[in-house]
Amino acid sequence: MELFAIFAFATCGGYSGGLRLSVDCANKTESDLNIDIAFAYPFRLHQVNFDAPTCEGKRREKLFLIGDFSSSAEFFVTIAVFAFLYSLAATVVYIFFQNKYRENNRGPLVDFIVTVVFSFMWLVGSSAWAKGLSDLKVATDPDEVLLLMSACKQQTNKCMLVHRPVMSSLNTSVVFGFLNFILWAGNIWFVFKETGWHSSGMRHPPDTMEKQSSSFNQGGYNQDNYGPTGGYNQPASYGQVGEYSQQQSYSQSGPTSFANQI
Repeated sequence: MELFAIFAFATCGGYSGGLRLSVDCANKTESDLNIDIAFAYPFRLHQVNFDAPTCEGKRREKLFLIGDFSSSAEFFVTIAVFAFLYSLAATVVYIFFQNKYRENNRGPLVDFIVTVVFSFMWLVGSSAWAKGLSDLKVATDPDEVLLLMSACKQQTNKCMLVHRPVMSSLNTSVVFGFLNFILWAGNIWFVFKETGWHSSGMRHPPDTMEKQSSSFNQGGYNQDNYGPTGGYNQPASYGQVGEYSQQQSYSQSGPTSFANQI
């Protein structure tokens, strides 16, 4: 996750771009065909200024872009930096301090809570930056910037776009932001398995099965208790039947043999 966090804050925090406009006045000597407007992170556009011709003699005007998108951009980069530092520290702990990490179950619990917090922050930060980037594109749209120039409001002058700002890296930063959210959210389950909460939850099913097994044996299906209570003990009953048959046969055969002797 460290690598994705690096890509997230590098593509946003390291951005610098700009656009180029041209103003062709009716009087060609007053024209300016290369008006460069540069802006960069943290995108405080209200502080970005440029000079443009007024097409009214040699006088020029100083203009400022509109908008301040530093809050969402800085929030996004801050989350990415702290996520990178925490991931790096957690990796060191996992490798070199495994025993301390599992001691008293504090390490997994802290790791689980921090992972949940970072997952939520990645979602909020990426969503805020995606909205900020959308507004940034509108504020730096050449058509919107040309409307700021007084010379472009006169039909005798021609105002055109020479170079449009390239924001592919900023689009990539948003993608990496949501990708980091998916990675951190998916990691919640694996961190939860290391906590005592997961272990205690896994111990309940065996206890339930043991209770069911004990109640099943007490219900009359224990082999030791089945014979006496149910009367199905074959050796005892068989012996009693044998003695009874022998006595009955002796009582019948006894008098007959005695009569024969007489």
